[in-house]
Amino acid sequence: MNSVCSPSAPKGRPREFDIDEALGQALLVFWRNGYEAASMTELTSAMGITKPSLYAAFGNKEQLFHKALDLYEREKLAYMTSALEAPTARGVAERLLRGSLEMQMSTCDPKGCLGVISAATCGAEAEPIKAEVVKRRASSEAALVKRFAEAQAAGEFPEGMTPEALTRFLFAILQGLALQGGSGATCAELSQLVETSMAVWPTQ
Repeated sequence: MNSVCSPSAPKGRPREFDIDEALGQALLVFWRNGYEAASMTELTSAMGITKPSLYAAFGNKEQLFHKALDLYEREKLAYMTSALEAPTARGVAERLLRGSLEMQMSTCDPKGCLGVISAATCGAEAEPIKAEVVKRRASSEAALVKRFAEAQAAGEFPEGMTPEALTRFLFAILQGLALQGGSGATCAELSQLVETSMAVWPTQ
């Protein structure tokens, strides 16, 4: 486990905390509340550390959010990377939708999507956070466009269907799953959305 020493600890044996556990707790606070609504008091309380310790280990609130977002992508969105390895575009779409559904139905994590929640609730002062979320989403979209372009070249789509349009469609559904999951939609309701999306998926 990684640990760091709190700079505000009393003299003698330094007080330590698990940096990975602290970051995981920060992620949950940002995920539940969004970036702006997550106060430093709530963050330090959940992380079990003082403000000086937070600044020493993670930097300021914005830097902490970036680290939490990195953790979120590694641990919670790993299914998105593996989905691109599906042998067909339809398989890619289904893996993405079912991966998102599984995450929304988890009883261990907050509902919704960290990026969607934070970007949607960011005001002018937190514009850099929104820009970072948008940049990461654009990177994910570009990877999906590339994968669908390969499928198009292999003749998987009807004439007139573009990789860009399919990517926008799929991301709209993924965001819809996250928003509805965060609003209390049931597993049956979200599953129906996934099944309907796959029923209208274009095939050659």
